[in-house]
Amino acid sequence: MKILLLYPRFPRTFWGFKYALPFIGKKATFPPLGLLTVATLLPQDWEKRIIDLNIGDFSGKDLQWADLIFISAMALQKESVWEIIYHAKKLGKKIVAGGPLFTTGYEEFFNNIDHFVLGEAEDVMPLLVQDLERGSLQKIYQSNQRPEADKIPLPSWELIDMNKYASMSIQFSRGCPFNCEFCDIVYLNGRVPRVKNKEQVLAELDALYFNGWRGNVFFVDDNFIGNKIKLKREILPAIIGWMGAKRHPFSFHTQVSINLADDLELIKLMTMAGFDTVFIGIESPKEESLKGCGKVQNINRDLLNSIRIFQNNGLQVQAGFIIGFDQDTPSIFDRMTLFIQKSGIAIAMVGLLQAPPKTRLWDRMKKEGRLVSQASGDNTNCTINFVPKMNREILLAGYKKLTAHIYSSKYYYQRLKTFLKEYKPERKKISRRISFSRLLAFPKSLWFLGFMHKERIYYWELLFWCFFRKPKFFPMVIDMAIKGFHFRKISENHLC
Repeated sequence: MKILLLYPRFPRTFWGFKYALPFIGKKATFPPLGLLTVATLLPQDWEKRIIDLNIGDFSGKDLQWADLIFISAMALQKESVWEIIYHAKKLGKKIVAGGPLFTTGYEEFFNNIDHFVLGEAEDVMPLLVQDLERGSLQKIYQSNQRPEADKIPLPSWELIDMNKYASMSIQFSRGCPFNCEFCDIVYLNGRVPRVKNKEQVLAELDALYFNGWRGNVFFVDDNFIGNKIKLKREILPAIIGWMGAKRHPFSFHTQVSINLADDLELIKLMTMAGFDTVFIGIESPKEESLKGCGKVQNINRDLLNSIRIFQNNGLQVQAGFIIGFDQDTPSIFDRMTLFIQKSGIAIAMVGLLQAPPKTRLWDRMKKEGRLVSQASGDNTNCTINFVPKMNREILLAGYKKLTAHIYSSKYYYQRLKTFLKEYKPERKKISRRISFSRLLAFPKSLWFLGFMHKERIYYWELLFWCFFRKPKFFPMVIDMAIKGFHFRKISENHLC
């Protein structure tokens, strides 16, 4: 069999970093980890090719070569999915589709896609392969069980060019112990985290290392600390030993819940292992909004103090914020702006609330008669798929003002300074190679942000401040300045 695995294109979004990637000579932020894993689940003697449409386009020859096309997608990639369907059907090619977009809403594509793999693939792929070899593929493959983590194979890294990506990806666990109303993770992966053992994690690190990767690695877990005991006793000590033996070739970042701030031992182990950044869903500084959406891990705590704990112990915090909860009033815009500025969270993604399919929020909006459309998957494009309690015009106007404020050079660099004043990584000798692409980013940023950009005065002020006050963080400041440029472009050109 000849299998073509196509990864649909993402539009320009907050987390895509499309305006930042040219500075470092990269084409995309992350590789298609799901398709790379599915490729390993297919028979070894089958021919496989992966085309990531975020790297380059496919041709008619690519489609003609394939006996079958596999695609995996999220809601954000829907437009590109329809493009793939059009060209595949034009040539009479059949498609197998999986991933979150189809698991939560395959019905929309039922008449246009031939076969679906709904949910996690490990348990059903052997049956699909068997049926394919018999020539009797079913329409839908779906397991009622959650596959154990030891069934997850190593991704087929040899199918991609790692040099095209800014970061590689690895997965330690699936599932999240919390159940926020607006989140579909519980539906997709369950509430009980299923975790890999240390041998699996080290094998994945070895695979990246021996394929030549050096640099950032993203642990894609929706909540990396879902199983703290396993992390403390087994996984992090193993990573610490591996990183030391390999002379620290990687830096790590991941997603965690804010209750990590209550466990200094775990924070210390993470930083010793090479974690330097965590993404946290803070959502709102308003307690009533957090209670309303079931964000129980964020209530009854000093959020700013928790953020300081991370920063003071060597972890940069990136965060997600949401506007549009039923409990929000027009005062939320100024309140959230002030909170974000005080926090020192430079990379603060503020989006409008959406109700994704299969979430508790979707079910509630539908029951209340407030659901008006499908979620776009992009909560920064000013689309709301339900009727909000706040006046819609006031909501959109306040959102635009908030985002224009926090993404402006003046206030973005101000937050970056606040963060650097609080940031206290442990002093230790770690040899981290600076790649050629990162070195090239410095003169590019000097020229473009220092001379060509309209807000260059803030850029030079930041560089001089860092050079004299925090010189050891100079490479980080250049990286953050480039990311800030991306956020401003998204705010100016794509938000509303």
